[in-house]
Amino acid sequence: MDLHFATAWEHVAEAYPNRIAAICDGRELTWRDYEQRAARVAALLQAHGLQEGSKAALYLHNSNEYQEAQFGIFKLGGCPINVNYRYKADELVYLLDNSDAEAVFFQACYAMRLWEIKDRLPKVKLFVQVNDGTEALMDFASDYERALRDHAPLPAGERDPEGVYMLYTGGTTGLPKGVMYPVGGFTTLLTGMGAAARQLEAPQNMQQYRAMLAAVEDPPVSLAACPLMHGTGMWLGGFLPMLMGGTVVTTAKLGLDPYLLWGLTEQHRVTDLVIVGDAFAKPLLAALDDTAARGSPFDLSSVRQISSSGVMWSLETKQGLLRHHDMVLADLMGSTEGGMGSSLTTREGGAETARFVMNEGVKVIADDGSFVQPGSGQRGRLATSAFVPLGYYKDPQKSAATFQEIDGVRYSFPGDYATVEADGTITLLGRGSVCINTGGEKVFPEEVEEALKRHPGVFDCLVVGVPDERFGERITALVSAQENRPPDSAELIAFAADHLAGYKTPRQVFLVDEVRRAPNGKADYKWAKNEALRRAAAEM
Repeated sequence: MDLHFATAWEHVAEAYPNRIAAICDGRELTWRDYEQRAARVAALLQAHGLQEGSKAALYLHNSNEYQEAQFGIFKLGGCPINVNYRYKADELVYLLDNSDAEAVFFQACYAMRLWEIKDRLPKVKLFVQVNDGTEALMDFASDYERALRDHAPLPAGERDPEGVYMLYTGGTTGLPKGVMYPVGGFTTLLTGMGAAARQLEAPQNMQQYRAMLAAVEDPPVSLAACPLMHGTGMWLGGFLPMLMGGTVVTTAKLGLDPYLLWGLTEQHRVTDLVIVGDAFAKPLLAALDDTAARGSPFDLSSVRQISSSGVMWSLETKQGLLRHHDMVLADLMGSTEGGMGSSLTTREGGAETARFVMNEGVKVIADDGSFVQPGSGQRGRLATSAFVPLGYYKDPQKSAATFQEIDGVRYSFPGDYATVEADGTITLLGRGSVCINTGGEKVFPEEVEEALKRHPGVFDCLVVGVPDERFGERITALVSAQENRPPDSAELIAFAADHLAGYKTPRQVFLVDEVRRAPNGKADYKWAKNEALRRAAAEM
Protein backbone atom coordinates (compact mmCIF):
# COMPACT_ATOMS: atom_id res chain seq x y z
CA MET A 1 0.00 0.00 0.00
CA ASP A 2 1.58 3.29 -1.08
CA LEU A 3 -1.43 5.61 -1.04
CA HIS A 4 -0.85 8.92 0.72
CA PHE A 5 -2.88 12.14 0.61
CA ALA A 6 0.00 14.20 -0.78
CA THR A 7 0.98 11.64 -3.44
CA ALA A 8 -2.63 11.23 -4.59
CA TRP A 9 -3.22 14.98 -4.83
CA GLU A 10 0.04 15.48 -6.71
CA HIS A 11 -1.26 13.06 -9.31
CA VAL A 12 -4.57 14.95 -9.58
CA ALA A 13 -2.62 18.17 -10.17
CA GLU A 14 -0.51 16.49 -12.83
CA ALA A 15 -3.46 14.89 -14.59
CA TYR A 16 -5.90 17.82 -14.36
CA PRO A 17 -3.81 20.99 -13.82
CA ASN A 18 -6.48 23.43 -15.01
CA ARG A 19 -9.36 21.93 -13.06
CA ILE A 20 -10.47 24.02 -10.08
CA ALA A 21 -9.34 22.56 -6.76
CA ALA A 22 -10.65 25.10 -4.27
CA ILE A 23 -12.95 28.13 -4.16
CA CYS A 24 -13.32 30.42 -1.16
CA ASP A 25 -15.50 33.52 -1.32
CA GLY A 26 -14.97 33.83 -5.08
CA ARG A 27 -11.21 33.10 -5.07
CA GLU A 28 -10.53 30.14 -7.34
CA LEU A 29 -7.42 27.98 -7.23
CA THR A 30 -6.52 25.53 -9.98
CA TRP A 31 -5.06 22.15 -9.13
CA ARG A 32 -1.72 23.25 -10.62
CA ASP A 33 -1.56 26.32 -8.37
CA TYR A 34 -2.90 24.38 -5.39
CA GLU A 35 -0.08 21.85 -5.67
CA GLN A 36 2.62 24.50 -6.23
CA ARG A 37 1.53 26.64 -3.28
CA ALA A 38 1.44 23.54 -1.07
CA ALA A 39 4.97 22.68 -2.22
CA ARG A 40 6.10 26.16 -1.14
CA VAL A 41 4.47 25.59 2.26
CA ALA A 42 6.47 22.36 2.55
CA ALA A 43 9.69 24.21 1.68
CA LEU A 44 8.91 26.87 4.30
CA LEU A 45 8.42 24.25 6.98
CA GLN A 46 11.58 22.41 6.01
CA ALA A 47 13.58 25.65 6.13
CA HIS A 48 12.50 26.09 9.77
CA GLY A 49 13.59 22.64 10.85
CA LEU A 50 10.40 20.62 10.41
CA GLN A 51 10.76 17.17 8.86
CA GLU A 52 8.95 13.90 8.33
CA GLY A 53 6.73 13.24 11.33
CA SER A 54 6.69 16.88 12.50
CA LYS A 55 3.38 18.38 13.62
CA ALA A 56 2.06 21.73 12.33
CA ALA A 57 -1.13 23.35 13.59
CA LEU A 58 -3.89 24.97 11.53
CA TYR A 59 -5.52 27.74 13.57
CA LEU A 60 -7.59 28.96 10.64
CA HIS A 61 -11.10 29.54 9.42
CA ASN A 62 -12.38 27.68 6.36
CA SER A 63 -10.28 28.91 3.46
CA ASN A 64 -8.10 27.95 0.53
CA GLU A 65 -5.11 28.62 2.80
CA TYR A 66 -6.33 26.00 5.29
CA GLN A 67 -6.34 23.35 2.60
CA GLU A 68 -3.09 24.28 0.86
CA ALA A 69 -1.22 24.56 4.18
CA GLN A 70 -2.51 21.13 5.15
CA PHE A 71 -1.45 19.75 1.75
CA GLY A 72 2.00 21.24 2.31
CA ILE A 73 2.31 19.56 5.70
CA PHE A 74 1.41 16.24 4.12
CA LYS A 75 3.97 16.84 1.35
CA LEU A 76 6.70 17.08 3.97
CA GLY A 77 5.51 13.82 5.51
CA GLY A 78 4.25 15.73 8.52
CA CYS A 79 0.99 15.68 10.44
CA PRO A 80 -1.50 18.58 10.38
CA ILE A 81 -3.08 19.45 13.72
CA ASN A 82 -6.61 20.85 13.65
CA VAL A 83 -7.19 23.72 16.07
CA ASN A 84 -10.62 24.83 17.20
CA TYR A 85 -10.57 28.58 16.55
CA ARG A 86 -13.01 29.12 19.41
CA TYR A 87 -10.43 28.09 21.99
CA LYS A 88 -9.21 30.61 24.54
CA ALA A 89 -5.62 30.95 25.82
CA ASP A 90 -5.34 28.00 28.20
CA GLU A 91 -7.14 25.67 25.82
CA LEU A 92 -4.78 26.64 23.00
CA VAL A 93 -1.68 26.14 25.13
CA TYR A 94 -2.86 22.67 26.11
CA LEU A 95 -3.62 21.61 22.53
CA LEU A 96 -0.48 23.01 20.93
CA ASP A 97 1.74 21.58 23.67
CA ASN A 98 0.02 18.20 23.78
CA SER A 99 0.24 17.80 20.01
CA ASP A 100 3.96 18.76 19.92
CA ALA A 101 3.21 21.36 17.24
CA GLU A 102 6.38 22.90 15.79
CA ALA A 103 4.60 25.40 13.52
CA VAL A 104 1.32 27.29 13.71
CA PHE A 105 -0.56 28.77 10.75
CA PHE A 106 -3.00 31.29 12.20
CA GLN A 107 -5.71 33.69 11.12
CA ALA A 108 -4.68 37.31 11.64
CA CYS A 109 -7.73 37.98 13.79
CA TYR A 110 -6.24 35.63 16.41
CA ALA A 111 -2.82 37.30 16.43
CA MET A 112 -3.25 38.90 19.84
CA ARG A 113 -4.37 35.63 21.38
CA LEU A 114 -1.20 33.96 20.11
CA TRP A 115 0.90 36.92 21.22
CA GLU A 116 -0.51 36.36 24.70
CA ILE A 117 0.62 32.72 24.85
CA LYS A 118 3.63 32.49 22.51
CA ASP A 119 6.12 32.39 25.39
CA ARG A 120 4.28 29.35 26.76
CA LEU A 121 4.91 27.41 23.53
CA PRO A 122 8.63 26.56 23.52
CA LYS A 123 8.20 23.76 20.95
CA VAL A 124 6.88 26.09 18.22
CA LYS A 125 9.63 27.12 15.78
CA LEU A 126 7.46 29.00 13.28
CA PHE A 127 4.34 31.16 13.39
CA VAL A 128 2.74 31.99 10.03
CA GLN A 129 0.09 34.71 9.86
CA VAL A 130 -2.63 34.54 7.20
CA ASN A 131 -3.80 38.06 6.43
CA ASP A 132 -7.54 38.67 6.76
CA GLY A 133 -7.43 42.47 7.07
CA THR A 134 -7.96 42.54 10.82
CA GLU A 135 -4.44 42.82 12.29
CA ALA A 136 -1.03 44.04 11.13
CA LEU A 137 1.69 41.43 10.84
CA MET A 138 2.97 40.46 14.29
CA ASP A 139 6.71 40.75 14.85
CA PHE A 140 7.00 37.11 15.93
CA ALA A 141 5.32 35.78 12.78
CA SER A 142 5.99 35.32 9.06
CA ASP A 143 3.49 36.62 6.53
CA TYR A 144 1.91 33.67 4.70
CA GLU A 145 1.95 35.06 1.16
CA ARG A 146 5.41 36.58 1.49
CA ALA A 147 6.78 33.32 2.89
CA LEU A 148 5.37 31.38 -0.05
CA ARG A 149 6.99 33.80 -2.50
CA ASP A 150 10.32 33.49 -0.72
CA HIS A 151 10.50 29.68 -0.91
CA ALA A 152 10.83 27.64 -4.08
CA PRO A 153 8.46 24.64 -4.27
CA LEU A 154 9.80 21.56 -2.49
CA PRO A 155 10.18 18.68 -4.99
CA ALA A 156 7.91 15.70 -4.42
CA GLY A 157 9.55 12.87 -2.49
CA GLU A 158 8.83 9.51 -0.93
CA ARG A 159 6.46 9.43 2.06
CA ASP A 160 5.87 6.77 4.64
CA PRO A 161 2.27 5.46 4.42
CA GLU A 162 2.73 4.11 7.94
CA GLY A 163 3.29 7.63 9.25
CA VAL A 164 0.73 9.01 11.70
CA TYR A 165 -2.20 11.21 10.77
CA MET A 166 -4.37 12.39 13.63
CA LEU A 167 -7.39 14.51 14.34
CA TYR A 168 -8.01 16.16 17.70
CA THR A 169 -11.44 15.62 19.15
CA GLY A 170 -13.11 16.77 22.34
CA GLY A 171 -14.55 13.28 22.74
CA THR A 172 -16.34 12.33 25.94
CA THR A 173 -13.58 12.65 28.50
CA GLY A 174 -12.80 16.33 28.71
CA LEU A 175 -9.55 17.54 27.26
CA PRO A 176 -8.99 17.16 23.50
CA LYS A 177 -7.37 13.94 22.34
CA GLY A 178 -5.47 13.22 19.15
CA VAL A 179 -6.97 10.15 17.46
CA MET A 180 -4.16 8.50 15.47
CA TYR A 181 -4.44 6.64 12.16
CA PRO A 182 -1.81 5.40 9.69
CA VAL A 183 -1.94 8.05 6.96
CA GLY A 184 -1.79 5.52 4.14
CA GLY A 185 -4.60 3.44 5.55
CA PHE A 186 -6.74 6.50 6.13
CA THR A 187 -6.15 7.69 2.55
CA THR A 188 -7.16 4.23 1.32
CA LEU A 189 -10.29 4.23 3.49
CA LEU A 190 -11.60 7.55 2.17
CA THR A 191 -10.64 6.79 -1.42
CA GLY A 192 -12.55 3.54 -1.13
CA MET A 193 -15.63 5.41 0.09
CA GLY A 194 -15.51 7.71 -2.91
CA ALA A 195 -14.96 4.84 -5.31
CA ALA A 196 -17.84 2.82 -3.85
CA ALA A 197 -20.22 5.75 -4.29
CA ARG A 198 -19.41 5.63 -8.03
CA GLN A 199 -19.49 1.83 -8.35
CA LEU A 200 -15.73 1.80 -8.99
CA GLU A 201 -13.16 -0.59 -7.61
CA ALA A 202 -11.46 0.71 -4.46
CA PRO A 203 -7.75 1.31 -5.17
CA GLN A 204 -5.07 -0.19 -2.94
CA ASN A 205 -2.02 1.42 -4.53
CA MET A 206 -1.10 4.39 -6.71
CA GLN A 207 -1.37 2.45 -9.96
CA GLN A 208 -4.96 1.49 -9.14
CA TYR A 209 -5.66 5.03 -7.90
CA ARG A 210 -4.62 6.53 -11.23
CA ALA A 211 -6.95 4.11 -13.04
CA MET A 212 -9.84 4.92 -10.68
CA LEU A 213 -9.34 8.66 -11.04
CA ALA A 214 -9.41 8.40 -14.82
CA ALA A 215 -12.75 6.60 -14.53
CA VAL A 216 -14.38 9.37 -12.46
CA GLU A 217 -16.59 11.07 -15.04
CA ASP A 218 -18.27 13.49 -12.65
CA PRO A 219 -15.76 14.86 -10.13
CA PRO A 220 -17.65 16.29 -7.15
CA VAL A 221 -18.03 19.95 -6.31
CA SER A 222 -18.33 19.86 -2.54
CA LEU A 223 -19.50 22.66 -0.26
CA ALA A 224 -18.06 22.20 3.22
CA ALA A 225 -20.76 24.09 5.09
CA CYS A 226 -19.30 23.15 8.46
CA PRO A 227 -15.81 23.94 9.81
CA LEU A 228 -12.82 22.18 8.27
CA MET A 229 -11.34 22.04 11.77
CA HIS A 230 -13.71 19.15 12.58
CA GLY A 231 -13.72 15.65 11.14
CA THR A 232 -17.06 15.96 9.35
CA GLY A 233 -15.99 19.09 7.50
CA MET A 234 -12.48 17.96 6.63
CA TRP A 235 -13.00 14.27 5.97
CA LEU A 236 -16.31 14.42 4.11
CA GLY A 237 -16.13 17.98 2.81
CA GLY A 238 -12.41 18.22 2.02
CA PHE A 239 -10.41 15.00 1.81
CA LEU A 240 -12.98 12.81 0.09
CA PRO A 241 -13.92 15.11 -2.83
CA MET A 242 -10.29 16.03 -3.46
CA LEU A 243 -9.30 12.37 -3.61
CA MET A 244 -11.91 12.09 -6.37
CA GLY A 245 -10.20 14.93 -8.24
CA GLY A 246 -12.97 17.35 -7.37
CA THR A 247 -13.44 20.87 -6.02
CA VAL A 248 -13.98 22.12 -2.47
CA VAL A 249 -16.05 25.26 -1.94
CA THR A 250 -15.83 27.15 1.36
CA THR A 251 -16.59 30.51 2.89
CA ALA A 252 -14.45 32.18 5.55
CA LYS A 253 -17.54 33.84 7.02
CA LEU A 254 -18.19 32.58 10.55
CA GLY A 255 -21.63 31.56 11.67
CA LEU A 256 -24.33 29.77 9.74
CA ASP A 257 -25.83 31.83 6.91
CA PRO A 258 -28.19 29.48 5.05
CA TYR A 259 -28.91 32.01 2.31
CA LEU A 260 -25.19 32.38 1.64
CA LEU A 261 -24.72 28.60 1.54
CA TRP A 262 -27.55 28.09 -0.93
CA GLY A 263 -26.24 31.01 -2.96
CA LEU A 264 -22.81 29.35 -3.17
CA THR A 265 -24.50 26.10 -4.13
CA GLU A 266 -26.31 27.82 -6.98
CA GLN A 267 -23.30 29.88 -8.11
CA HIS A 268 -20.74 27.07 -8.18
CA ARG A 269 -23.05 24.23 -9.23
CA VAL A 270 -22.33 22.32 -6.04
CA THR A 271 -23.06 18.59 -6.21
CA ASP A 272 -22.43 17.64 -2.57
CA LEU A 273 -23.16 19.56 0.64
CA VAL A 274 -21.64 18.55 3.97
CA ILE A 275 -23.50 19.63 7.10
CA VAL A 276 -23.92 18.69 10.79
CA GLY A 277 -27.42 17.42 11.45
CA ASP A 278 -30.45 19.52 12.29
CA ALA A 279 -28.24 22.33 13.57
CA PHE A 280 -27.54 23.07 9.90
CA ALA A 281 -30.42 21.35 8.16
CA LYS A 282 -33.23 23.23 9.90
CA PRO A 283 -31.96 26.74 9.00
CA LEU A 284 -31.19 25.53 5.46
CA LEU A 285 -34.73 24.20 5.13
CA ALA A 286 -36.20 27.45 6.51
CA ALA A 287 -34.30 29.42 3.85
CA LEU A 288 -35.63 27.16 1.09
CA ASP A 289 -39.18 27.50 2.41
CA ASP A 290 -38.83 31.29 2.59
CA THR A 291 -37.44 31.80 -0.91
CA ALA A 292 -39.95 29.37 -2.40
CA ALA A 293 -42.83 31.23 -0.70
CA ARG A 294 -41.54 34.51 -2.15
CA GLY A 295 -41.43 33.02 -5.63
CA SER A 296 -37.63 33.14 -5.96
CA PRO A 297 -36.39 29.65 -5.06
CA PHE A 298 -32.72 28.69 -5.23
CA ASP A 299 -31.59 26.57 -8.16
CA LEU A 300 -30.72 23.21 -6.59
CA SER A 301 -30.55 21.25 -9.85
CA SER A 302 -26.83 20.44 -9.44
CA VAL A 303 -27.17 18.92 -5.96
CA ARG A 304 -26.86 15.14 -5.84
CA GLN A 305 -26.30 14.57 -2.13
CA ILE A 306 -26.27 16.17 1.30
CA SER A 307 -24.14 14.35 3.87
CA SER A 308 -24.21 14.78 7.63
CA SER A 309 -22.43 13.35 10.65
CA GLY A 310 -22.08 14.26 14.29
CA VAL A 311 -25.59 15.41 15.32
CA MET A 312 -29.09 14.00 15.04
CA TRP A 313 -30.74 14.69 11.67
CA SER A 314 -34.47 14.23 12.06
CA LEU A 315 -36.60 12.48 9.47
CA GLU A 316 -39.01 15.43 9.41
CA THR A 317 -36.25 17.83 8.40
CA LYS A 318 -34.99 15.42 5.75
CA GLN A 319 -38.48 15.14 4.29
CA GLY A 320 -38.74 18.93 4.22
CA LEU A 321 -35.51 19.20 2.21
CA LEU A 322 -36.69 16.54 -0.21
CA ARG A 323 -39.83 18.55 -0.94
CA HIS A 324 -37.57 21.11 -2.61
CA HIS A 325 -35.28 18.77 -4.54
CA ASP A 326 -34.85 15.10 -5.38
CA MET A 327 -31.50 14.02 -3.95
CA VAL A 328 -29.83 11.56 -1.58
CA LEU A 329 -29.55 12.49 2.10
CA ALA A 330 -26.71 10.52 3.69
CA ASP A 331 -26.83 10.42 7.49
CA LEU A 332 -23.55 8.93 8.72
CA MET A 333 -23.22 7.76 12.30
CA GLY A 334 -19.73 7.73 13.68
CA SER A 335 -17.04 9.63 15.47
CA THR A 336 -13.36 10.36 15.11
CA GLU A 337 -12.74 6.93 16.63
CA GLY A 338 -14.67 5.03 13.94
CA GLY A 339 -17.64 4.87 11.57
CA MET A 340 -20.61 2.87 12.83
CA GLY A 341 -23.51 3.09 10.42
CA SER A 342 -25.43 5.02 7.82
CA SER A 343 -28.94 5.93 6.83
CA LEU A 344 -29.88 7.00 3.30
CA THR A 345 -33.08 8.93 2.68
CA THR A 346 -34.62 9.77 -0.70
CA ARG A 347 -38.05 10.69 -1.92
CA GLU A 348 -38.75 6.96 -2.10
CA GLY A 349 -38.28 6.61 1.65
CA GLY A 350 -35.86 6.50 4.55
CA ALA A 351 -35.28 5.25 8.07
CA GLU A 352 -36.67 6.71 11.26
CA THR A 353 -34.63 9.28 13.14
CA ALA A 354 -31.56 7.69 14.79
CA ARG A 355 -32.05 4.37 12.92
CA PHE A 356 -29.00 3.18 10.98
CA VAL A 357 -27.71 0.24 8.96
CA MET A 358 -24.55 -1.08 10.60
CA ASN A 359 -21.27 -0.79 8.74
CA GLU A 360 -19.19 -3.89 8.16
CA GLY A 361 -17.33 -4.88 11.31
CA VAL A 362 -19.73 -3.10 13.68
CA LYS A 363 -21.15 -4.88 16.72
CA VAL A 364 -23.25 -3.86 19.71
CA ILE A 365 -21.64 -5.26 22.83
CA ALA A 366 -23.34 -5.36 26.22
CA ASP A 367 -21.54 -4.18 29.32
CA ASP A 368 -20.94 -7.82 30.31
CA GLY A 369 -19.01 -8.40 27.07
CA SER A 370 -21.70 -10.40 25.26
CA PHE A 371 -22.88 -9.49 21.77
CA VAL A 372 -26.37 -7.97 21.66
CA GLN A 373 -28.74 -10.10 19.61
CA PRO A 374 -31.16 -8.53 17.09
CA GLY A 375 -34.61 -7.88 18.51
CA SER A 376 -33.57 -8.60 22.11
CA GLY A 377 -34.19 -5.06 23.30
CA GLN A 378 -30.90 -5.19 25.16
CA ARG A 379 -28.74 -2.12 24.95
CA GLY A 380 -25.00 -2.16 24.44
CA ARG A 381 -21.99 -0.17 23.39
CA LEU A 382 -21.37 0.32 19.71
CA ALA A 383 -18.02 -1.06 18.61
CA THR A 384 -16.25 -1.41 15.30
CA SER A 385 -13.40 -3.68 14.24
CA ALA A 386 -13.04 -2.00 10.84
CA PHE A 387 -9.93 0.18 10.59
CA VAL A 388 -9.49 0.80 14.30
CA PRO A 389 -7.32 3.83 15.20
CA LEU A 390 -3.81 3.31 16.48
CA GLY A 391 -4.83 4.98 19.73
CA TYR A 392 -4.86 8.39 21.37
CA TYR A 393 -1.69 10.44 21.06
CA LYS A 394 0.38 10.28 24.25
CA ASP A 395 -2.48 8.77 26.26
CA PRO A 396 -2.10 5.00 26.73
CA GLN A 397 -4.64 4.91 29.57
CA LYS A 398 -7.50 6.35 27.50
CA SER A 399 -6.35 4.31 24.51
CA ALA A 400 -6.69 1.10 26.53
CA ALA A 401 -10.20 2.10 27.66
CA THR A 402 -11.47 2.93 24.16
CA PHE A 403 -9.64 0.41 21.97
CA GLN A 404 -10.14 -3.07 23.40
CA GLU A 405 -9.64 -6.65 22.26
CA ILE A 406 -12.53 -9.13 22.52
CA ASP A 407 -12.16 -12.76 21.43
CA GLY A 408 -8.95 -11.87 19.64
CA VAL A 409 -10.51 -8.97 17.69
CA ARG A 410 -9.55 -5.34 18.35
CA TYR A 411 -12.52 -2.97 18.61
CA SER A 412 -13.03 0.76 18.98
CA PHE A 413 -15.64 1.82 21.57
CA PRO A 414 -16.34 5.53 21.00
CA GLY A 415 -18.96 5.63 23.79
CA ASP A 416 -22.31 5.42 22.00
CA TYR A 417 -25.04 3.09 23.20
CA ALA A 418 -27.57 1.42 20.90
CA THR A 419 -30.06 -1.41 20.52
CA VAL A 420 -30.24 -3.85 17.63
CA GLU A 421 -33.60 -4.15 15.91
CA ALA A 422 -34.99 -7.47 14.61
CA ASP A 423 -34.06 -6.49 11.05
CA GLY A 424 -30.42 -5.92 12.06
CA THR A 425 -30.54 -2.12 11.99
CA ILE A 426 -29.44 -0.19 15.05
CA THR A 427 -31.22 2.50 17.02
CA LEU A 428 -28.82 5.01 18.53
CA LEU A 429 -29.52 5.79 22.17
CA GLY A 430 -26.75 8.26 22.83
CA ARG A 431 -23.56 8.59 24.81
CA GLY A 432 -23.14 6.51 27.88
CA SER A 433 -21.40 9.39 29.61
CA VAL A 434 -22.64 12.86 30.44
CA CYS A 435 -20.94 14.41 27.43
CA ILE A 436 -23.01 17.24 25.91
CA ASN A 437 -23.29 17.47 22.12
CA THR A 438 -24.26 21.00 21.13
CA GLY A 439 -24.33 21.89 17.44
CA GLY A 440 -21.77 19.21 16.64
CA GLU A 441 -19.37 20.30 19.38
CA LYS A 442 -18.70 17.89 22.24
CA VAL A 443 -18.53 19.53 25.65
CA PHE A 444 -17.50 17.83 28.86
CA PRO A 445 -19.49 19.17 31.84
CA GLU A 446 -16.63 19.14 34.34
CA GLU A 447 -14.63 21.62 32.26
CA VAL A 448 -17.54 24.10 32.32
CA GLU A 449 -18.15 23.45 36.01
CA GLU A 450 -14.57 24.17 36.92
CA ALA A 451 -14.64 27.43 34.98
CA LEU A 452 -17.79 28.58 36.78
CA LYS A 453 -16.36 27.63 40.15
CA ARG A 454 -13.62 30.19 39.63
CA HIS A 455 -16.24 32.90 40.18
CA PRO A 456 -16.05 34.10 43.80
CA GLY A 457 -19.81 33.95 44.16
CA VAL A 458 -20.13 30.27 43.18
CA PHE A 459 -20.13 27.58 45.85
CA ASP A 460 -20.88 24.53 43.70
CA CYS A 461 -22.35 23.71 40.31
CA LEU A 462 -23.28 20.95 37.90
CA VAL A 463 -23.66 21.28 34.14
CA VAL A 464 -25.96 19.24 31.90
CA GLY A 465 -27.40 19.39 28.42
CA VAL A 466 -31.11 19.94 27.85
CA PRO A 467 -32.87 19.38 24.51
CA ASP A 468 -32.61 22.22 22.03
CA GLU A 469 -34.53 22.28 18.74
CA ARG A 470 -31.68 23.66 16.67
CA PHE A 471 -28.46 22.58 18.39
CA GLY A 472 -29.52 19.21 19.79
CA GLU A 473 -28.56 20.18 23.31
CA ARG A 474 -27.91 23.48 25.07
CA ILE A 475 -25.56 23.80 28.00
CA THR A 476 -27.36 24.48 31.28
CA ALA A 477 -25.74 25.09 34.67
CA LEU A 478 -27.20 24.60 38.14
CA VAL A 479 -25.35 26.81 40.62
CA SER A 480 -25.42 27.17 44.38
CA ALA A 481 -24.07 30.51 45.58
CA GLN A 482 -21.75 31.65 48.32
CA GLU A 483 -23.86 33.07 51.14
CA ASN A 484 -22.64 36.64 50.97
CA ARG A 485 -22.44 37.06 47.19
CA PRO A 486 -25.12 35.43 45.07
CA PRO A 487 -24.36 36.23 41.42
CA ASP A 488 -27.07 36.54 38.79
CA SER A 489 -27.30 34.37 35.68
CA ALA A 490 -26.07 37.00 33.23
CA GLU A 491 -22.97 37.65 35.34
CA LEU A 492 -22.08 33.95 35.43
CA ILE A 493 -22.61 33.47 31.70
CA ALA A 494 -20.35 36.44 30.98
CA PHE A 495 -17.75 35.11 33.40
CA ALA A 496 -17.73 31.69 31.75
CA ALA A 497 -17.41 33.32 28.32
CA ASP A 498 -14.12 34.89 29.45
CA HIS A 499 -12.64 31.47 30.25
CA LEU A 500 -14.15 29.10 27.72
CA ALA A 501 -14.78 28.83 24.00
CA GLY A 502 -18.17 30.23 23.07
CA TYR A 503 -19.79 26.85 22.38
CA LYS A 504 -18.85 25.68 25.90
CA THR A 505 -20.46 28.67 27.59
CA PRO A 506 -23.78 27.94 29.37
CA ARG A 507 -26.87 29.27 27.64
CA GLN A 508 -28.86 29.05 30.87
CA VAL A 509 -27.89 29.27 34.55
CA PHE A 510 -30.32 28.38 37.33
CA LEU A 511 -29.56 29.25 40.96
CA VAL A 512 -30.43 26.46 43.42
CA ASP A 513 -30.21 26.22 47.21
CA GLU A 514 -27.99 23.15 47.03
CA VAL A 515 -26.25 21.22 44.28
CA ARG A 516 -26.93 17.58 45.02
CA ARG A 517 -24.07 15.15 45.32
CA ALA A 518 -23.69 11.61 46.63
CA PRO A 519 -22.13 11.09 50.05
CA ASN A 520 -18.80 10.32 48.40
CA GLY A 521 -18.91 13.69 46.63
CA LYS A 522 -19.78 12.36 43.16
CA ALA A 523 -22.13 14.45 41.09
CA ASP A 524 -25.81 13.55 40.93
CA TYR A 525 -26.30 14.24 37.22
CA LYS A 526 -29.69 12.52 37.16
CA TRP A 527 -31.04 15.07 39.64
CA ALA A 528 -29.30 17.89 37.77
CA LYS A 529 -30.86 16.88 34.45
CA ASN A 530 -34.37 16.61 35.90
CA GLU A 531 -34.04 19.92 37.73
CA ALA A 532 -32.74 21.69 34.63
CA LEU A 533 -35.61 20.32 32.53
CA ARG A 534 -38.17 21.37 35.15
CA ARG A 535 -36.82 24.90 35.42
CA ALA A 536 -36.43 25.28 31.66
CA ALA A 537 -40.05 24.22 31.16
CA ALA A 538 -41.20 26.70 33.80
CA GLU A 539 -39.53 29.55 31.91
CA MET A 540 -41.23 28.75 28.60
